[in-house]
Amino acid sequence: MTAHAPGTPSAPGNLRARGAEGRCPALALDAGSARTRIWMQGEDTVLDVPTAFRQGTATARPVHRGVIVDPAVLTALIARLADSLPARARPVLVFTTPVLSDARHYTTAVSALQILRPRSVLAVDSVKAIALDSGADLSEPLLVVDVGAHLSEVALLTDGTVTAACRGTMGTSDLATSTPAELATATTAMIIKMLPDRPSPELVDALDRGALLAGGGALHPGLVHQLSTRLRGRIQPVPQPHTAAVRRATRIAGSAQRHPALSRPLPTATHKGQLLTEQQAPRACTGQPPHG
Repeated sequence: MTAHAPGTPSAPGNLRARGAEGRCPALALDAGSARTRIWMQGEDTVLDVPTAFRQGTATARPVHRGVIVDPAVLTALIARLADSLPARARPVLVFTTPVLSDARHYTTAVSALQILRPRSVLAVDSVKAIALDSGADLSEPLLVVDVGAHLSEVALLTDGTVTAACRGTMGTSDLATSTPAELATATTAMIIKMLPDRPSPELVDALDRGALLAGGGALHPGLVHQLSTRLRGRIQPVPQPHTAAVRRATRIAGSAQRHPALSRPLPTATHKGQLLTEQQAPRACTGQPPHG
């Protein structure tokens, strides 16, 4: 297999070439509206494919603006990707979710992931995964901005916990008909909407510290400049911003893999994976998740 820098996207099939040994690999999945990425611990490459499934002459897209709109198609897409994984694997799996995803999103995703026969499943907010991967000091307030192709998210982390968040149905795909300035204005409005009454001391501290920027938006210099201008502060793009969330999710899966509860021998019978959702403090947000 050709050597790549960690986080380099790959075509389907590369993960099988040097998969993790054993029947319980650590695996992470990030199913976005535009791209789906899978990363296995110990691999140098990310399996990176469009979040689309061709059915005859039509192309179905199971995720729209951060919402799973076609669970059956998502299952079919994941089943196709499973061909790239080690045979008979029972992975410990972590999947990323957009901030403020509801219970229906979690259960729908877990149902689709059963095609991988996971031994256990852990869900993590993508914004928190990005914050962890950045190596930032989470004992101080931190603002994370994730501008993807079709969805943008902003979140305030206090002591490592998401305490306020908002999301909006715009992203880099909209730059075909709008400008970086307009996208930056919409993103700034989300931050204002997140805490409408008055800026909290934590948000002020986070803005003074500088916001982290991830997603494809971090690769657009014009957007970075426009956000910095509107927020009147430093914007710090994270390394390899399009894979930051799935990269950290892989490390979380590796940690979960070593948990004593998963050290017992695997049963011979197939069983459904257990959903282990990360518990967080209540999050205040006036923005509503998108529908449809």
